Amino acid sequence: MFRLLGFDVHVRPGFIMFMLLIVVLVGGDYGLWLAGSLAVFTLIHELGHAVAARRAGAKAEISLNFLAGYASYVPTRPISRAQQAWISFAGPAIQIVVSVAILVAMGANPIDPDSFDSSAASLAIWWAGPVIGLFNLLPILPLDGGHIVQNGLDRILPGRAERIVLWMSIAVTGAAAVAVIVSDRYRGFALVVGFVLVMQLQMLGSSKPPVSPWRQAADAVAAGRTGKARRILVSALSQPQGRGHQARFDLTADEAAAVLDVIPEPLPSGDSWNEYILTNLLLVVGRYEDAAHYAADSYHRHPHALIAAAVARAAAALGDRATALGWLRTAVERRSPASGVASVIDSSPELARLRHDPEVVALRRSLDDPAPVEG
Repeated sequence: MFRLLGFDVHVRPGFIMFMLLIVVLVGGDYGLWLAGSLAVFTLIHELGHAVAARRAGAKAEISLNFLAGYASYVPTRPISRAQQAWISFAGPAIQIVVSVAILVAMGANPIDPDSFDSSAASLAIWWAGPVIGLFNLLPILPLDGGHIVQNGLDRILPGRAERIVLWMSIAVTGAAAVAVIVSDRYRGFALVVGFVLVMQLQMLGSSKPPVSPWRQAADAVAAGRTGKARRILVSALSQPQGRGHQARFDLTADEAAAVLDVIPEPLPSGDSWNEYILTNLLLVVGRYEDAAHYAADSYHRHPHALIAAAVARAAAALGDRATALGWLRTAVERRSPASGVASVIDSSPELARLRHDPEVVALRRSLDDPAPVEG
Protein backbone atom coordinates (compact mmCIF):
# COMPACT_ATOMS: atom_id res chain seq x y z
CA MET A 1 0.00 0.00 0.00
CA PHE A 2 1.09 3.59 -0.63
CA ARG A 3 -0.52 7.03 -0.47
CA LEU A 4 -1.13 9.29 -3.45
CA LEU A 5 -2.82 12.70 -3.31
CA GLY A 6 -3.96 11.85 0.20
CA PHE A 7 -5.56 8.51 -0.74
CA ASP A 8 -4.57 5.04 0.39
CA VAL A 9 -3.77 2.91 -2.67
CA HIS A 10 -3.87 -0.86 -2.18
CA VAL A 11 -2.04 -2.83 -4.88
CA ARG A 12 -3.25 -6.44 -4.77
CA PRO A 13 -1.08 -9.34 -6.02
CA GLY A 14 -3.66 -10.01 -8.74
CA PHE A 15 -2.98 -6.60 -10.30
CA ILE A 16 0.74 -7.30 -10.64
CA MET A 17 -0.01 -10.78 -11.98
CA PHE A 18 -2.33 -9.30 -14.60
CA MET A 19 0.34 -6.86 -15.80
CA LEU A 20 2.90 -9.66 -16.03
CA LEU A 21 0.38 -11.81 -17.91
CA ILE A 22 -0.08 -9.05 -20.49
CA VAL A 23 3.69 -8.78 -20.98
CA VAL A 24 3.98 -12.55 -21.47
CA LEU A 25 0.93 -12.96 -23.73
CA VAL A 26 1.43 -9.85 -25.91
CA GLY A 27 5.20 -9.84 -25.87
CA GLY A 28 7.73 -7.40 -27.25
CA ASP A 29 7.85 -3.65 -26.77
CA TYR A 30 4.11 -3.40 -27.30
CA GLY A 31 3.42 -5.82 -24.42
CA LEU A 32 5.60 -3.77 -22.08
CA TRP A 33 4.00 -0.49 -23.13
CA LEU A 34 0.50 -1.92 -22.90
CA ALA A 35 1.04 -3.31 -19.39
CA GLY A 36 2.61 -0.07 -18.21
CA SER A 37 -0.11 2.06 -19.81
CA LEU A 38 -2.89 -0.03 -18.32
CA ALA A 39 -1.33 0.22 -14.86
CA VAL A 40 -0.91 3.99 -15.06
CA PHE A 41 -4.30 4.76 -16.57
CA THR A 42 -6.12 2.41 -14.21
CA LEU A 43 -4.61 4.38 -11.32
CA ILE A 44 -5.48 7.71 -12.98
CA HIS A 45 -9.04 6.49 -13.57
CA GLU A 46 -9.52 5.55 -9.90
CA LEU A 47 -7.92 8.79 -8.76
CA GLY A 48 -10.59 10.59 -10.79
CA HIS A 49 -13.30 8.79 -8.82
CA ALA A 50 -11.53 9.36 -5.51
CA VAL A 51 -10.93 13.10 -6.04
CA ALA A 52 -14.56 13.60 -7.13
CA ALA A 53 -15.76 11.67 -4.07
CA ARG A 54 -13.59 13.78 -1.76
CA ARG A 55 -14.91 17.00 -3.28
CA ALA A 56 -18.47 15.71 -2.72
CA GLY A 57 -17.69 15.13 0.96
CA ALA A 58 -16.47 11.55 1.26
CA LYS A 59 -13.42 9.65 2.39
CA ALA A 60 -12.04 7.49 -0.42
CA GLU A 61 -9.41 4.82 -0.98
CA ILE A 62 -8.23 2.95 -4.07
CA SER A 63 -7.68 -0.76 -4.71
CA LEU A 64 -5.98 -2.21 -7.79
CA ASN A 65 -6.80 -5.86 -8.45
CA PHE A 66 -6.83 -8.47 -11.20
CA LEU A 67 -8.54 -7.11 -14.35
CA ALA A 68 -9.91 -4.08 -12.47
CA GLY A 69 -9.40 -1.25 -10.06
CA TYR A 70 -11.98 0.42 -7.89
CA ALA A 71 -12.30 3.43 -5.62
CA SER A 72 -14.46 2.93 -2.55
CA TYR A 73 -15.74 5.90 -0.59
CA VAL A 74 -17.61 6.64 2.63
CA PRO A 75 -19.65 9.89 2.62
CA THR A 76 -19.23 12.21 5.59
CA ARG A 77 -22.36 14.12 4.56
CA PRO A 78 -25.35 13.37 2.29
CA ILE A 79 -24.34 12.94 -1.36
CA SER A 80 -26.97 13.59 -4.02
CA ARG A 81 -27.67 11.35 -6.99
CA ALA A 82 -26.14 13.99 -9.26
CA GLN A 83 -22.94 13.92 -7.21
CA GLN A 84 -22.88 10.12 -7.34
CA ALA A 85 -23.24 10.28 -11.12
CA TRP A 86 -20.41 12.82 -11.30
CA ILE A 87 -18.18 10.56 -9.20
CA SER A 88 -18.87 7.71 -11.66
CA PHE A 89 -18.17 9.97 -14.65
CA ALA A 90 -14.99 11.52 -13.26
CA GLY A 91 -12.91 8.32 -13.54
CA PRO A 92 -13.26 7.65 -17.28
CA ALA A 93 -13.33 11.40 -18.01
CA ILE A 94 -9.90 12.08 -16.51
CA GLN A 95 -8.56 8.88 -18.08
CA ILE A 96 -9.66 10.05 -21.54
CA VAL A 97 -8.46 13.64 -21.10
CA VAL A 98 -5.00 12.72 -19.79
CA SER A 99 -4.40 9.99 -22.36
CA VAL A 100 -5.47 12.17 -25.28
CA ALA A 101 -3.22 14.96 -24.00
CA ILE A 102 -0.28 12.54 -23.85
CA LEU A 103 -0.94 11.29 -27.38
CA VAL A 104 -1.12 14.83 -28.71
CA ALA A 105 2.13 15.71 -26.88
CA MET A 106 3.72 12.68 -28.57
CA GLY A 107 2.62 14.00 -31.96
CA ALA A 108 -0.04 11.30 -32.45
CA ASN A 109 -3.56 12.06 -33.63
CA PRO A 110 -6.00 10.07 -31.41
CA ILE A 111 -8.58 9.83 -34.22
CA ASP A 112 -6.16 8.86 -37.00
CA PRO A 113 -5.21 5.14 -36.97
CA ASP A 114 -2.19 5.74 -39.17
CA SER A 115 -0.94 8.25 -36.61
CA PHE A 116 -1.43 6.48 -33.26
CA ASP A 117 -0.50 3.09 -34.79
CA SER A 118 2.93 4.39 -35.76
CA SER A 119 4.67 3.20 -32.58
CA ALA A 120 4.16 0.61 -29.84
CA ALA A 121 4.00 3.37 -27.22
CA SER A 122 1.27 5.47 -28.87
CA LEU A 123 -0.80 2.41 -29.79
CA ALA A 124 -0.63 1.08 -26.21
CA ILE A 125 -1.58 4.48 -24.76
CA TRP A 126 -4.47 4.75 -27.25
CA TRP A 127 -5.92 1.41 -26.15
CA ALA A 128 -5.28 1.87 -22.42
CA GLY A 129 -6.44 5.48 -22.36
CA PRO A 130 -9.27 6.78 -24.56
CA VAL A 131 -10.54 3.38 -25.74
CA ILE A 132 -10.94 1.84 -22.30
CA GLY A 133 -12.15 5.16 -20.91
CA LEU A 134 -14.93 5.33 -23.51
CA PHE A 135 -15.68 1.63 -22.97
CA ASN A 136 -16.28 2.40 -19.27
CA LEU A 137 -18.90 4.97 -20.24
CA LEU A 138 -21.08 2.38 -21.97
CA PRO A 139 -24.49 2.43 -20.22
CA ILE A 140 -24.25 -1.10 -18.83
CA LEU A 141 -23.38 -2.46 -15.40
CA PRO A 142 -20.88 -2.86 -13.83
CA LEU A 143 -19.26 -0.12 -15.93
CA ASP A 144 -19.32 3.52 -14.84
CA GLY A 145 -21.83 4.40 -17.55
CA GLY A 146 -24.22 1.82 -16.11
CA HIS A 147 -23.96 3.36 -12.66
CA ILE A 148 -24.69 6.79 -14.12
CA VAL A 149 -27.84 5.43 -15.79
CA GLN A 150 -28.82 3.64 -12.58
CA ASN A 151 -28.52 6.86 -10.55
CA GLY A 152 -30.79 8.68 -13.00
CA LEU A 153 -33.36 5.88 -13.13
CA ASP A 154 -33.36 5.52 -9.34
CA ARG A 155 -34.92 8.97 -9.10
CA ILE A 156 -37.92 7.70 -11.09
CA LEU A 157 -38.04 4.11 -9.82
CA PRO A 158 -36.41 4.08 -6.37
CA GLY A 159 -35.41 0.64 -5.24
CA ARG A 160 -35.92 -0.96 -8.67
CA ALA A 161 -33.38 0.84 -10.84
CA GLU A 162 -30.41 -1.47 -10.20
CA ARG A 163 -32.27 -4.64 -11.21
CA ILE A 164 -33.79 -3.01 -14.29
CA VAL A 165 -30.42 -1.67 -15.49
CA LEU A 166 -28.79 -5.02 -14.70
CA TRP A 167 -31.27 -6.97 -16.85
CA MET A 168 -30.83 -4.44 -19.67
CA SER A 169 -27.06 -4.78 -19.33
CA ILE A 170 -27.23 -8.59 -19.55
CA ALA A 171 -29.38 -8.37 -22.68
CA VAL A 172 -26.99 -5.93 -24.37
CA THR A 173 -23.85 -7.82 -23.35
CA GLY A 174 -25.38 -11.16 -24.36
CA ALA A 175 -26.14 -9.78 -27.82
CA ALA A 176 -22.61 -8.39 -28.05
CA ALA A 177 -21.18 -11.78 -27.08
CA VAL A 178 -23.03 -13.48 -29.93
CA ALA A 179 -21.93 -10.75 -32.35
CA VAL A 180 -18.22 -11.01 -31.53
CA ILE A 181 -18.24 -14.82 -31.60
CA VAL A 182 -19.67 -14.97 -35.13
CA SER A 183 -17.45 -12.15 -36.38
CA ASP A 184 -13.95 -13.01 -37.58
CA ARG A 185 -12.87 -9.39 -37.21
CA TYR A 186 -14.00 -8.86 -33.60
CA ARG A 187 -13.63 -12.37 -32.19
CA GLY A 188 -10.62 -11.19 -30.20
CA PHE A 189 -12.97 -9.15 -28.00
CA ALA A 190 -14.88 -12.26 -26.91
CA LEU A 191 -12.81 -12.56 -23.72
CA VAL A 192 -13.58 -8.99 -22.64
CA VAL A 193 -17.29 -9.29 -23.42
CA GLY A 194 -17.42 -12.68 -21.68
CA PHE A 195 -15.75 -11.24 -18.58
CA VAL A 196 -18.32 -8.44 -18.40
CA LEU A 197 -21.18 -10.92 -18.87
CA VAL A 198 -19.86 -13.16 -16.07
CA MET A 199 -19.70 -10.15 -13.73
CA GLN A 200 -23.27 -9.23 -14.62
CA LEU A 201 -24.52 -12.73 -13.94
CA GLN A 202 -22.72 -12.70 -10.59
CA MET A 203 -24.42 -9.40 -9.77
CA LEU A 204 -27.76 -10.89 -10.75
CA GLY A 205 -27.15 -13.91 -8.53
CA SER A 206 -26.44 -11.66 -5.57
CA SER A 207 -29.40 -9.39 -6.33
CA LYS A 208 -32.13 -10.22 -3.81
CA PRO A 209 -35.30 -8.60 -2.48
CA PRO A 210 -34.63 -5.67 -0.12
CA VAL A 211 -32.95 -6.75 3.09
CA SER A 212 -32.42 -4.44 6.02
CA PRO A 213 -29.02 -2.75 5.65
CA TRP A 214 -28.80 -3.01 9.45
CA ARG A 215 -28.99 -6.80 9.24
CA GLN A 216 -26.44 -6.81 6.41
CA ALA A 217 -24.14 -4.59 8.45
CA ALA A 218 -24.52 -6.72 11.58
CA ASP A 219 -23.63 -9.84 9.58
CA ALA A 220 -20.63 -8.04 8.06
CA VAL A 221 -19.39 -6.96 11.50
CA ALA A 222 -19.79 -10.52 12.79
CA ALA A 223 -17.64 -11.69 9.86
CA GLY A 224 -14.97 -9.13 10.70
CA ARG A 225 -15.74 -6.93 7.68
CA THR A 226 -16.22 -3.62 9.46
CA GLY A 227 -15.34 -1.59 6.37
CA LYS A 228 -18.15 -3.23 4.42
CA ALA A 229 -20.57 -2.66 7.31
CA ARG A 230 -19.63 1.03 7.44
CA ARG A 231 -20.17 1.47 3.69
CA ILE A 232 -23.58 -0.25 3.85
CA LEU A 233 -24.85 1.92 6.70
CA VAL A 234 -23.43 5.21 5.49
CA SER A 235 -25.07 4.62 2.11
CA ALA A 236 -28.40 3.66 3.72
CA LEU A 237 -28.40 6.66 6.04
CA SER A 238 -27.17 9.30 3.61
CA GLN A 239 -29.19 8.42 0.50
CA PRO A 240 -33.00 8.66 0.32
CA GLN A 241 -34.04 5.02 -0.14
CA GLY A 242 -37.74 5.34 -0.97
CA ARG A 243 -40.62 3.53 0.67
CA GLY A 244 -39.70 0.24 -1.00
CA HIS A 245 -36.53 0.13 1.10
CA GLN A 246 -38.21 0.43 4.49
CA ALA A 247 -37.07 -3.03 5.58
CA ARG A 248 -37.48 -3.86 9.26
CA PHE A 249 -34.57 -4.32 11.62
CA ASP A 250 -34.15 -7.13 14.13
CA LEU A 251 -30.87 -6.64 15.96
CA THR A 252 -30.06 -7.73 19.47
CA ALA A 253 -28.63 -5.17 21.89
CA ASP A 254 -25.12 -6.59 21.36
CA GLU A 255 -25.51 -6.44 17.58
CA ALA A 256 -26.83 -2.88 17.81
CA ALA A 257 -23.81 -1.81 19.87
CA ALA A 258 -21.40 -3.45 17.43
CA VAL A 259 -23.10 -1.85 14.42
CA LEU A 260 -23.18 1.61 16.01
CA ASP A 261 -19.44 1.38 16.64
CA VAL A 262 -18.69 1.33 12.90
CA ILE A 263 -20.81 4.37 11.96
CA PRO A 264 -18.58 7.46 11.57
CA GLU A 265 -19.12 10.73 13.44
CA PRO A 266 -20.93 12.99 12.80
CA LEU A 267 -23.73 10.48 12.31
CA PRO A 268 -24.81 10.44 8.62
CA SER A 269 -28.29 11.60 7.63
CA GLY A 270 -30.45 11.79 4.53
CA ASP A 271 -33.00 8.95 4.65
CA SER A 272 -35.80 9.45 7.16
CA TRP A 273 -36.57 5.77 7.76
CA ASN A 274 -32.99 4.77 8.46
CA GLU A 275 -32.52 7.85 10.62
CA TYR A 276 -35.48 6.59 12.67
CA ILE A 277 -33.91 3.13 12.95
CA LEU A 278 -30.59 4.65 14.01
CA THR A 279 -32.40 6.64 16.71
CA ASN A 280 -34.04 3.44 17.99
CA LEU A 281 -30.72 1.64 18.12
CA LEU A 282 -29.17 4.52 20.05
CA LEU A 283 -32.02 4.15 22.53
CA VAL A 284 -31.52 0.39 22.72
CA VAL A 285 -27.88 0.76 23.77
CA GLY A 286 -28.59 3.61 26.19
CA ARG A 287 -27.06 6.48 24.21
CA TYR A 288 -29.98 8.70 25.15
CA GLU A 289 -28.29 12.06 24.69
CA ASP A 290 -27.09 11.12 21.20
CA ALA A 291 -30.57 9.76 20.39
CA ALA A 292 -32.26 12.98 21.56
CA HIS A 293 -30.06 15.31 19.50
CA TYR A 294 -30.04 13.10 16.40
CA ALA A 295 -33.82 12.53 16.46
CA ALA A 296 -34.51 16.25 16.99
CA ASP A 297 -32.32 17.12 13.99
CA SER A 298 -34.04 14.38 11.99
CA TYR A 299 -37.46 15.79 12.85
CA HIS A 300 -36.47 19.21 11.50
CA ARG A 301 -35.41 17.53 8.24
CA HIS A 302 -38.36 15.14 8.01
CA PRO A 303 -41.22 16.13 10.37
CA HIS A 304 -42.85 12.86 11.38
CA ALA A 305 -44.80 11.68 14.40
CA LEU A 306 -42.63 8.66 15.17
CA ILE A 307 -39.35 10.57 15.16
CA ALA A 308 -40.93 13.19 17.43
CA ALA A 309 -41.98 10.37 19.76
CA ALA A 310 -38.41 9.07 19.67
CA VAL A 311 -37.14 12.43 20.96
CA ALA A 312 -39.71 12.17 23.76
CA ARG A 313 -38.46 8.69 24.65
CA ALA A 314 -34.85 9.88 24.83
CA ALA A 315 -35.80 12.93 26.92
CA ALA A 316 -37.82 10.76 29.30
CA ALA A 317 -34.88 8.39 29.71
CA LEU A 318 -32.74 11.40 30.61
CA GLY A 319 -35.31 12.46 33.23
CA ASP A 320 -36.39 15.59 31.34
CA ARG A 321 -40.18 15.45 31.82
CA ALA A 322 -40.92 18.85 30.26
CA THR A 323 -39.04 18.09 27.05
CA ALA A 324 -40.54 14.61 26.83
CA LEU A 325 -44.09 15.99 27.20
CA GLY A 326 -43.40 18.69 24.62
CA TRP A 327 -42.23 16.20 22.02
CA LEU A 328 -45.11 13.83 22.80
CA ARG A 329 -47.51 16.69 22.14
CA THR A 330 -45.75 17.29 18.83
CA ALA A 331 -46.06 13.59 17.95
CA VAL A 332 -49.77 13.55 18.79
CA GLU A 333 -50.38 16.74 16.80
CA ARG A 334 -48.82 15.15 13.74
CA ARG A 335 -51.22 12.18 14.24
CA SER A 336 -49.65 10.24 11.40
CA PRO A 337 -49.51 7.39 12.12
CA ALA A 338 -51.74 7.68 15.19
CA SER A 339 -51.51 3.94 15.91
CA GLY A 340 -47.73 4.13 15.85
CA VAL A 341 -47.62 6.95 18.39
CA ALA A 342 -50.13 5.11 20.58
CA SER A 343 -47.91 2.02 20.50
CA VAL A 344 -44.90 4.11 21.50
CA ILE A 345 -46.75 5.52 24.50
CA ASP A 346 -48.11 2.11 25.49
CA SER A 347 -44.95 0.03 25.21
CA SER A 348 -41.76 2.11 25.19
CA PRO A 349 -39.72 1.34 28.33
CA GLU A 350 -38.33 4.88 28.39
CA LEU A 351 -41.87 6.25 28.93
CA ALA A 352 -42.77 3.82 31.75
CA ARG A 353 -42.53 6.48 34.45
CA LEU A 354 -44.56 8.99 32.45
CA ARG A 355 -47.21 6.61 31.19
CA HIS A 356 -49.61 7.41 34.05
CA ASP A 357 -48.86 11.14 34.09
CA PRO A 358 -52.23 12.94 33.66
CA GLU A 359 -51.00 14.89 30.63
CA VAL A 360 -49.67 11.74 28.95
CA VAL A 361 -52.93 9.92 29.72
CA ALA A 362 -54.84 12.78 28.08
CA LEU A 363 -52.56 12.73 25.03
CA ARG A 364 -52.95 8.97 24.72
CA ARG A 365 -56.73 9.21 24.98
CA SER A 366 -56.80 11.85 22.24
CA LEU A 367 -55.27 9.36 19.84
CA ASP A 368 -58.38 7.22 20.12
CA ASP A 369 -60.60 10.12 19.06
CA PRO A 370 -61.33 10.58 15.36
CA ALA A 371 -59.39 13.55 14.07
CA PRO A 372 -58.02 14.83 10.75
CA VAL A 373 -54.75 13.20 9.80
CA GLU A 374 -51.94 15.58 8.98
CA GLY A 375 -49.82 14.58 6.01
